[in-house]
Amino acid sequence: KPEVYVTKDGKLLFTQTFNLDELKASPTPSSNQEPQKSERPDVKVFVMSYCPFGLQMEKAYLPVYELLKDKADMGIYFVNYIMHEKKEIDENLRQYCIQKEEKEKFANYLGCFVKNDSAKTCIQEAKVDQSKLSDCIAKTDAEFKITALYNDKNTWMGGRYPKFTVHEGLNLEYGVGGSPTTVINGKETEVGLRSPEAFKNIICQAFVNPPQECGQQLSNDVPASGFGEGTSGGSGGSCE
Repeated sequence: KPEVYVTKDGKLLFTQTFNLDELKASPTPSSNQEPQKSERPDVKVFVMSYCPFGLQMEKAYLPVYELLKDKADMGIYFVNYIMHEKKEIDENLRQYCIQKEEKEKFANYLGCFVKNDSAKTCIQEAKVDQSKLSDCIAKTDAEFKITALYNDKNTWMGGRYPKFTVHEGLNLEYGVGGSPTTVINGKETEVGLRSPEAFKNIICQAFVNPPQECGQQLSNDVPASGFGEGTSGGSGGSCE
């Protein structure tokens, strides 16, 4: 027979009680999941190229990439749908192809793009091969039917969001649900504070034997969301 409790003034009724000692003893979930360890961590950051919070994460990512690119496998990947019109499809394709064809130029391109939102300027600044880029975009578009899916609104997620299927398999494998999503060694990892130093520390936790670069101090400032420079008082938010 269930127990029922009433406050002395007769105004509140309780049908359940809680043991406060047990609640205090229960572990609270960590805001930062510790990634699995490996000799050479695999770091995948999934974004939408025009998502303000994805851009914020990329600004934190770039200094860490420059520091650890020879010690870890790091890359920018794309969520399997877009939320910011056709320009996002075009930019996703552009960034995918620069990484694929001229990976050594991608960090320079992205570092320029997150500041000023000008693909034309950033292609010139990073000295990207226009011919290679155009060929790759055309082939990738045809292979994954990106434009065809965009033109067929029956394929849009919930009738609202066009599909972007270049990394569809990885999205499904890791349960990617929005921009940004970080996967380290095959496990989605909560980044928490989106500063270069905080992001570096999370990746360094994923090494079996952290390299000496992990001892180098990066900025603790959280970049502002969206395009441009500057910092933010906090981090959080996603496009999903």
